[in-house]
Amino acid sequence: MSHAYFDDSVRGHDLHRRSLRGGAMAMISQGGNVATQVISTIVLARILLPEDFGLVAMVSAITGYITIFIDLGTRDAVSQHPRLSSGEASALYWITAATGLVFALITVSCAPLIASFYSAPKLQAITMALAVPILLSGLYYQQYALMRRAMMFRKLAIIDISGNSIGTALAILLAHFGYGYWALVWKPAITAIATACGVWVTCGWWPGRPAFTQGVRVMIRFGLNVTGYIIADNISKSMDRVALGHNYGPRELGFYQNALNVYDNAANVSVSALHNVATATLSKLRDDLDMLRGAWSTALSSLAFFAAPAFAVLAVVGQDLVVLVLGPKWKTAGTILSILALRGPGQVVASTHSWLHIAAGRPDRWRHWGVLNCGFTIIALLCGLRYGALGVATSYAVLAYIVLVPALLYAGYPLGIRTKDVLATIGPQIFCALVTAGFGFVLRAMLFGGASMLFRLIALTFLCSAFYLAVIVLGFRMTKPLAVAASLLRRRPAGGD
Repeated sequence: MSHAYFDDSVRGHDLHRRSLRGGAMAMISQGGNVATQVISTIVLARILLPEDFGLVAMVSAITGYITIFIDLGTRDAVSQHPRLSSGEASALYWITAATGLVFALITVSCAPLIASFYSAPKLQAITMALAVPILLSGLYYQQYALMRRAMMFRKLAIIDISGNSIGTALAILLAHFGYGYWALVWKPAITAIATACGVWVTCGWWPGRPAFTQGVRVMIRFGLNVTGYIIADNISKSMDRVALGHNYGPRELGFYQNALNVYDNAANVSVSALHNVATATLSKLRDDLDMLRGAWSTALSSLAFFAAPAFAVLAVVGQDLVVLVLGPKWKTAGTILSILALRGPGQVVASTHSWLHIAAGRPDRWRHWGVLNCGFTIIALLCGLRYGALGVATSYAVLAYIVLVPALLYAGYPLGIRTKDVLATIGPQIFCALVTAGFGFVLRAMLFGGASMLFRLIALTFLCSAFYLAVIVLGFRMTKPLAVAASLLRRRPAGGD
């Protein structure tokens, strides 16, 4: 089994076949995770108060992203590195495990400072508990990366869905028995325990004596550049919650957090699910730039074709969806969600710039873009913060379209991707999605203002979807993404991963 983790011989037709199958499996996996998260949000939102979500969000805005970069970015390095030995993987494992321990201890030591910053003593115990998943993640990240390198996406999907399901089930039980915000605190720890057990049992590779070779140093340098981007990106993602929690308190942040949860889940179905598959596939095509650009264009065009209108529809029906699912007390979150969803088409497409940075082997450029984008986000936050959560959501939506084309151009420059390539690949989908959102809001105001929420939600979803398909297929003659989707549906599942 372990030889599959160090073999990089997948090429040609087999790479295309496994990439399509891996992409489909990643989407299914993320869809299962989102379904689990939606169930969790619905049940917990009806049991708990907005303040409970706000308290946990205050801490997770500062500590929640640490698990993303404790591997020092070497998970992406392992996926794209052409040669890897067991000794090198062992070296990366022990480095990651030690880093996880260090960050867990730092998190615990910072608990009093976080409680003091927000003037909320409860946050000290919450912060200490949230150090648990940080410690655990360092113990399985490298095995996960090896399975991803071997394109074992079916097994990873089972592990991810199982871990999230176990964490969600136990969190709901804790909430039911009156543990309040502790249900939200222990959910990530329980999920991490279940995921770690699944990865260790399934992977079959055990770390041994480390070999600190030149290849390890190269991967660490690559990973540190990736980490630089991730730090900047997650600062960008957490600043809004820190600022809202500090300036407006847990209630306002609670509304924003649950709207953001729904939005992030929708985004994760598309971009996060495909990141592992796209980077593993495009990295193997680095020696054939024409083929790489063609694969990138097909993948991104198909993603934009389906994801952009989904967010347009979510913007139109978001207010009704939140009230129907979470209850009337979350009405404010519904308005915030509608604004965040308008950001979706631009942000989801722009975030795929990571595919190109990793495929080009240029994590330094990825880091530079992360720092620059962080600066843009600070400006947007300052512009919107005075107007509360609605103002922040609006500023971020505008920013998403300002940086959309520059993000892809900067990432694609080393690979020969130019402005005309970007516009041809994603221009029609973004335009049609925004027109669809406008069409939906007009219909909502003129025809469905007095209708019941459930009927309005169903009718607008159907009419907006039909409108988008009519415009993009008849107006722009874009049918290739439909053909790609049809080929996946026709493809019979094969053995393996």
